Amino acid sequence: MDARFRVARNPDPGSKLPYLVWLPLEGGVVLKARDAWPRATRVFCAQDATPWKDSGELVDEATVLVCQRRGAAIDLILDRPRLSRSQFIFTNARGRPAIWWQTQRTVHTANPGARVPRGRAPGPLTVAVDTREKYGWRFAGRAVSIERRLLPGGDYGAIVEDRVVAVVERKTLDNLAASLSDGSLAFQLQRLAGVGRSAIVVEGDYADLFRTQPGRGSWLADMLGRLTVRYPEVPIVFAGSRKFAEEWAYRFFGAAVGDSGAGIKAPDHAQPEISLDDSLPL
Repeated sequence: MDARFRVARNPDPGSKLPYLVWLPLEGGVVLKARDAWPRATRVFCAQDATPWKDSGELVDEATVLVCQRRGAAIDLILDRPRLSRSQFIFTNARGRPAIWWQTQRTVHTANPGARVPRGRAPGPLTVAVDTREKYGWRFAGRAVSIERRLLPGGDYGAIVEDRVVAVVERKTLDNLAASLSDGSLAFQLQRLAGVGRSAIVVEGDYADLFRTQPGRGSWLADMLGRLTVRYPEVPIVFAGSRKFAEEWAYRFFGAAVGDSGAGIKAPDHAQPEISLDDSLPL
């Protein structure tokens, strides 16, 4: 099967989801969908373990430029001028798996007036602190269990079932300047890039790199820019202060833990098909 996006009529007359969607990802992913494209609103989908049949009645087809999993989402970009960009969001509706197919337009439609929801705590987390880290974050007042272990990279790691799913390297401004000067930051970034989800969080502002390092601030900024280009998968975040660096790491870990179990699984046929009435908005 080539890298083409396909939508066909669902041959099952009893299904509430009248379309089948083929995504050229990981050998092929087949989804049942409420509509052939999210034109006006988000489209509810469910995964189907039935193999794709080319004999089905096609209603849409296009060459795929990008079909890539990003945590709990799949990005889809098609080679055509209209109806080309969308996302599939894998989530849960009342304890059952659900998939929402959306575009930028339908996201705005689902959130009229750009209403900003209240922040939510990520939930109980287990954070490992590297044995070499001293005077570090405590995540006080958070539902966080702290343990000490030797990490493959970084100073802190989010743990799920004894697996490290994300790491953060903590830097003060002085430590950042020193690691840029002696070249050690390049090797730290190399290790972090090998871990996977990772970031460097600086307990200060970017402007302070110039204020606190007179005479060499521009050189340090140049080196930082080069390393950022070399390792784009490891963001370097200037959080402004120790407090907000810890806050950023807490939110980052919460998102990483939430995505760590995300994946496309074959449906359990013992479960009933999810009703559209049971689905919840994101």
